[in-house]
Amino acid sequence: MLRHALLVSLVIAPLACGGSSKPKSDEPTASQAGPVHGPDAHHPHTHGPHAHGDKPLGHRFENAEEWAKRFDAPSRDTWQKPADVVALMEITPGMAVADVGAGTGYFLPYLSKAVGETGTVLGLDIEADMVRYMVTRADTLNLGNVKARTVAVADPELSLGSVDRVLIVDTWHHIPDRVGYAKKLAQGLRPGGAVFIVDFTMETERGPHKDHRLSAESILAELAEAGLATDLLDEELPDQFIVRGRLP
Repeated sequence: MLRHALLVSLVIAPLACGGSSKPKSDEPTASQAGPVHGPDAHHPHTHGPHAHGDKPLGHRFENAEEWAKRFDAPSRDTWQKPADVVALMEITPGMAVADVGAGTGYFLPYLSKAVGETGTVLGLDIEADMVRYMVTRADTLNLGNVKARTVAVADPELSLGSVDRVLIVDTWHHIPDRVGYAKKLAQGLRPGGAVFIVDFTMETERGPHKDHRLSAESILAELAEAGLATDLLDEELPDQFIVRGRLP
């Protein structure tokens, strides 16, 4: 769930994610999620099918209104801490930010406020119905600086040097060629730009089955292989870590 791949967190989510055909109201733990894990098993920001190569597999997340009951549940705010995540991205007015794997657009209001009237936010997802939902959401909330579009599973489709920040929440482990994808993200960054990947720790009971998770160290290595300078951010999220990759 390019939520929940992108995205643009290209998303991507997600970009790619398996799941059940009908969402439940509550967030399952990792033990409840089982080997087939849906967007809430990861986190409501992941969406889309599992991907292998460039071919998506698994269930599609085409009914955005139904999935929004999980993706945008008020209880998510207590552990996702979206305002804190966006603050760590050090966004300034006028920037261009891509939310890869954006799903229903949970992060869009926060990103929209951060970039201001002169900035731009791109909500990127592989699911057309998620993009439709984001467009409606932006219109309803008067987020005039938000644009949404569909992207391919294996490509965030960012123009060369077009964005300052990229957010990918609980989507990274669904991208088929992560190093190649990171290189495409790097090409899309402006000087001083950075990619922020938010995902679940190996220890938390929230999120996907632990066999499907990636450690922070492995993501750092993938971004570094793609030519980005990497670091693990100091954050206060109860269940997740944040990895940053910057242009050298």
